[in-house]
Amino acid sequence: MFEKLKNNDKLIMLGFTIMVFAGPIILAPFGAGYPDLLQRFAIFGIFAIGFNILFGLTGYLSFGHAAFLGIGSYSAMWMFKLLTMNVIPALILSVIVSGLFSVVIGYMSLRRSGIYFSILTLAFAQMSYNLAYSVFTPITNGETGLQLRLQDARILDAVNTSGSLPSPMLFGLKLNATNVVEMFGMKLQFNWGFYFCAIILIAAFYVSLRIFRSPFGLMLRAVKTNQNRLNYTGINTRPYTLGAFVISGMYAGLAGALLVCTDPLAGPERMQWTASGEVVLMTILGGVGTLIGPVIGAGVIKYSENIFSKINDKVLEGYFAMMPESISDFLVFIVSPFVGSGWHLTLGLTFMLVVTFLPGGLVEGATRIFDWLGSIGKKTKSAKPGGNTEAAE
Repeated sequence: MFEKLKNNDKLIMLGFTIMVFAGPIILAPFGAGYPDLLQRFAIFGIFAIGFNILFGLTGYLSFGHAAFLGIGSYSAMWMFKLLTMNVIPALILSVIVSGLFSVVIGYMSLRRSGIYFSILTLAFAQMSYNLAYSVFTPITNGETGLQLRLQDARILDAVNTSGSLPSPMLFGLKLNATNVVEMFGMKLQFNWGFYFCAIILIAAFYVSLRIFRSPFGLMLRAVKTNQNRLNYTGINTRPYTLGAFVISGMYAGLAGALLVCTDPLAGPERMQWTASGEVVLMTILGGVGTLIGPVIGAGVIKYSENIFSKINDKVLEGYFAMMPESISDFLVFIVSPFVGSGWHLTLGLTFMLVVTFLPGGLVEGATRIFDWLGSIGKKTKSAKPGGNTEAAE
């Protein structure tokens, strides 16, 4: 049954759409139902989906995808400053500019494979970071970052007479406006910015699904399996790998633009090698080459970064308040190194366990659970009077 579900694209899209839109309700009990974090789940999910098209399908491991994330952010900011606060032109420009940069970087980097390709992409990303940080300061504003100003042109917008900075808009709706809605006994924060990011995440997931199922995706899998054999048969694999690289870079640029749409600020820190390493962790943690895995990995890492990092000793004492004081103090002493400023330790241990026992990521763990539940169901049916193993299967 689970195998049939995995191959049913309509059910996959329906389930994914429901889970994304129901995110505020599902994640509220876990303290992650507020708009800022939900937006980051969606944005970095898009970033990871795009990276998975390159790494998951072709096997080419890029350590420089943060460069396209930063380029997308700067492009969107300049659109906000010069043309309009409407997010649609900003997204379009960011995707185009990121795609052009990825053509150039991909054309040069894909002359090599393996670790040499990874090092080349890392070098280009660090070059981009240093250019944004110190060389192109008239364009990037250096380490301070690019921000909105009242004096910006915004030639398509009405003259701002309010005296306050404008907000990114979608056809008159402010993306950063938040309303509190009570539902199922819980107070949920309704934010247009999250649902805008959610719609784009769903669209990005659908495009990724079509790529996975297409002949182009099949050729990318063949490149990952044995590129040399394809070359011996006379097939030129460069256009396919370059195409995957460009599509992946455009996804990253789109994610960078969405970061600016939800928080109008673009800085060079988004181009650092740590940001590139983060998307690698997201993809591996969720499941390389799977459809939903990168989104799950992005959610786990961003949840750890924003929730576990805020748990200090006082919060832990509140968790264990119902226990005797000696036991409570002992548990706080044991748990405290893994939360708060030590949340990286928890994430590192989780990553080690997943890589060791679940090479296919968290998706493989979920698949094993479903298979185990299915086997239990088959045994239960075969154990019923009149039942047999063949009928159950």
